[in-house]
Amino acid sequence: MPPRRMLRAAVIGAGLLGIDLAERLTRSTTLSCALVVGRSSGTAGLRLAARMGCATSTDGIDAVTGSDIDVVFDASNAAAHPAHWAGLAFAGVLLVDLTPSGGGTMVAPTVNGHRAESARHLSLVSCAGQAVLPVLDVVAKHCTPRYVEVVTTVAGASVGRASRCNLDEYIATTEYAVRRLTHAPGAKVLTTISPALPAPAFRAQLTVVVSDIRPEPLRTGVEAVAAAVRTFAPGYEVASWSVADGLIKASVTVTAHGGRLPAYAGNVEIINAAAVLLAERHAAARNE
Repeated sequence: MPPRRMLRAAVIGAGLLGIDLAERLTRSTTLSCALVVGRSSGTAGLRLAARMGCATSTDGIDAVTGSDIDVVFDASNAAAHPAHWAGLAFAGVLLVDLTPSGGGTMVAPTVNGHRAESARHLSLVSCAGQAVLPVLDVVAKHCTPRYVEVVTTVAGASVGRASRCNLDEYIATTEYAVRRLTHAPGAKVLTTISPALPAPAFRAQLTVVVSDIRPEPLRTGVEAVAAAVRTFAPGYEVASWSVADGLIKASVTVTAHGGRLPAYAGNVEIINAAAVLLAERHAAARNE
């Protein structure tokens, strides 16, 4: 059997999200960081990427299409993503969208992670989506959701310029993913970017109006899925959980572990850990 080939990955975006992705790729056993693309050669992000041993460029999607790349992580912004997909649609690569553009197959590792094995355009929805969809997947299997509300709190220091510009898309795409997964007639997503010091950990508060509840299988399922998420995002925790009078309330917190991320940047941790895991699953299927 021939040795397995490391897939060459490119990251579009040299902000906090993109540089953390590049660092994760340097630790992967199946992916290598071949290229990081940023807006300006003078940015701190591109300098960090170069120190990690990644080639860097400011030539946008042209730099990616002109390189020998197998996997592309788009950590730029929702408005730019459609053009990136248009440039890569016939390139035979896997495009992993970390922007809230809503393009591609919406995926979360514990919900439908197998889709990464064959799909070529994946949407990670949002950091809120990656935090709550695992729990909501269990809820939808054990009762009938009527209304879902998600309220996230994120530290201002962990939210970059592109993410702030994408808040409308963040809310709309997360709401769509929640409705599609749970089939709830109503869904609402709210978010707070907190300037508080010390910076708060990333948190998502869930409120679900349901019928036909089966409390014990539900609780067991939530505990199991939280453990499954912790295999790739160790700081993931369902910190509180209650079921009463047709109402489910849960609080999900995520803290970052290791690397350059501060502990409060769980929003970056959860979506980047999921993105790399899915790309590695794609690589494993490709090497079979």
